[in-house]
Amino acid sequence: MSERKQQRAPQLRAVQTKAAILRAAAEVFDEFGFSGASISKIMKRADVTQGGMYFHFSSKEELAYAVMVGQGDGLEFPAGEHGLQHLVDITLYLAEQLRHNPVLRAGVRLAVEQGEFGLRDDVAYQAWVLEFRQQLRFARAKGELQPDVDDHELAWVLVSSFTGAQLFSQASTGRADLPQRIASLWRYLLPAVAADDIRGGLRLTLPPSETEPAPAPEPEAKPEPEARSKPASGKRA
Repeated sequence: MSERKQQRAPQLRAVQTKAAILRAAAEVFDEFGFSGASISKIMKRADVTQGGMYFHFSSKEELAYAVMVGQGDGLEFPAGEHGLQHLVDITLYLAEQLRHNPVLRAGVRLAVEQGEFGLRDDVAYQAWVLEFRQQLRFARAKGELQPDVDDHELAWVLVSSFTGAQLFSQASTGRADLPQRIASLWRYLLPAVAADDIRGGLRLTLPPSETEPAPAPEPEAKPEPEARSKPASGKRA
């Protein structure tokens, strides 16, 4: 085996081990929440040794932070032209994914429970604001928005409303009715934000192929951006 291959093999194993840990952690946090999860449960689910665990993550708090901020990693948004319809489709897709995808569910749950591990961090919410705002900017360029709509403010309203809707839906139906709740949200928002000439043509359901539950993606082990700090023991760096 060449020297380069010998170097790559341990690196590949490390990447695979980290991905397995993140996936297992997401499943455990999804089931038990932060307080009910434990490193031992995550190690058992991931089938890794204590050394393998602590090589990648120094604490449960650090692992929870990684799952929380990586909640959108690996999602494959519906195909389609950028703009208002695509934004509607993304929110409906997320509503469906929250019913079946433990990685996304865990990240969302931890964003709500983050006070339990010493955080007050809106990075996960701001990532969705940025995602939604990008589609609103495309919509603005295409003339799909009312003239007085502020795209940043609307993106913030959408993330806030989606967050509240999914919490309410989780409490009342285990998110079984979440897609319908998000469609209702749009039904009341669109008259205020969509241009008159396109509003009637907007669809509030996903195409059939997009409503079928897909297996949750394996999280990729990626280096954190330098601007993002991770707590090592439940406190902000």
